[in-house]
Amino acid sequence: MTKIARPASLPRSARCPRFSRVARRPGQIFSAAFLAALLPALALAANVARATELPPAVLAALKDAGIPARNIAVVVQGVDARQALVGHNVAQAMNPASAMKLVTTYAGLELLGPAYTWKTGALADSPPAGGKLDGNLYLRGSGDPRLALEQFWLLLRQLRARGVAEITGDLVLDRSAFALPAHNAAEFDNEPLRPYNAGPDALLVNLKSLRLTLQADPAQKAVAVIPETPGDDLRIVNRLTLNGDTCGDWREKLRPAVSGETIELAGSFPAACGEKALHLSPWNADAQVERLFRALWRELGGSLRGRVREGLTPSDARLLATHESPALGEVVREINKFSNNVMARQLFLTLSAERPATPEAARRRIQGWLADKGLKLPELVLDNGSGLSRSERISAEGLSQLLLAAWKSPSMPELMASLPLAGVDGTLKKRLGDAATSGRAHLKTGYLEGVRAIAGYLLDSGGKRWVVVFLINDPKARLGKPAMDALLRWVAER
Repeated sequence: MTKIARPASLPRSARCPRFSRVARRPGQIFSAAFLAALLPALALAANVARATELPPAVLAALKDAGIPARNIAVVVQGVDARQALVGHNVAQAMNPASAMKLVTTYAGLELLGPAYTWKTGALADSPPAGGKLDGNLYLRGSGDPRLALEQFWLLLRQLRARGVAEITGDLVLDRSAFALPAHNAAEFDNEPLRPYNAGPDALLVNLKSLRLTLQADPAQKAVAVIPETPGDDLRIVNRLTLNGDTCGDWREKLRPAVSGETIELAGSFPAACGEKALHLSPWNADAQVERLFRALWRELGGSLRGRVREGLTPSDARLLATHESPALGEVVREINKFSNNVMARQLFLTLSAERPATPEAARRRIQGWLADKGLKLPELVLDNGSGLSRSERISAEGLSQLLLAAWKSPSMPELMASLPLAGVDGTLKKRLGDAATSGRAHLKTGYLEGVRAIAGYLLDSGGKRWVVVFLINDPKARLGKPAMDALLRWVAER
């Protein structure tokens, strides 16, 4: 049921207890002055009561979707207001899906600062001589979420520029900055090849994924597969067929499988899709880095005699080259605009005040930060900080408190700019483009089976900024988009 808060700003003459006492006096006759003072207050109370109801368009959309109002939570509050305009099931703990990234990215911006960077080092047992590096080469990670293909190539290019060509020992991958339990990529949804299911890694390279481009060739009635990510000994078996369906959810029509170095692609691909990028996470972390390193190192004219293995960097190892990540202020844009789960988990672990970083230490630091800010979120459950979890919980009130605090924070510009802009970019690029909210709503989206969420800021037609939170936890949550859009339009057109 919708909760209606009694506004503290109403004069005492408008509050029901006092009015009742006056009315019960026998023979009481109201003066014109008393009524003149009383009626505006009663009108204000009625307006507040009406405003705190869910808008009719939202209720109608929920009814059409078959989603009970008890399975949603909503908060609408002006950024400078002391109480909510709309508050429905505000304290109910709910799964926010990727809206949980708001907690992780805001905490990161405040605790680490928007200029924070990660460093990945290349170290050796001895300095190179005559193009030869006798001994091992160590790659030591710090949890960089953004060590993509291009950045990894630049790090290797630095090594070549510093005189390293032949490595006589092993390539040792140092992941000791994180202490993590074993990760099962199939655990969440039995889709282990999906890159979003990749686990965090102190030496995460290219998001532990590779990119294949699928090209429809109607003339040949075939689908071409182009490997965009270099990979040593990569083999692709293409069993894809072309179909005449609309593009739609083309990814669901594919059946990728992996056996050793071989990736097999079966299923069908719609000709209407033209060209699409397919991202896969087919190998464990060591194998993925080895294939990428050997391919890039060979392209740069280098050679590696030894093997690739995990290990620790000796304390007396010499630093040969360093790659520094983009600043956190840029990284959070990728995390929130495109809802990148793996990058969010990297940032979450980086928040750990202990080294090696652990998920539990990251949770403690975030809870401590919230307490220091006076934000009470007793319902908050943090798992991995990305929202790709069945156990994470927060309330609509908790999210709105967080967004209101962020509005007054020095980090507000970075956080707000990181959120998808309705009808313009990120996960909202193709949504609300022709509505009153287009270009006026910065919102983090969230979507899991049985969960839909939006949370962020909206600028109405009168120039007033609002915090809007809408959470749905229901088996029919996938049908809840019209209700969310109706709320956003209602606020935007105020």
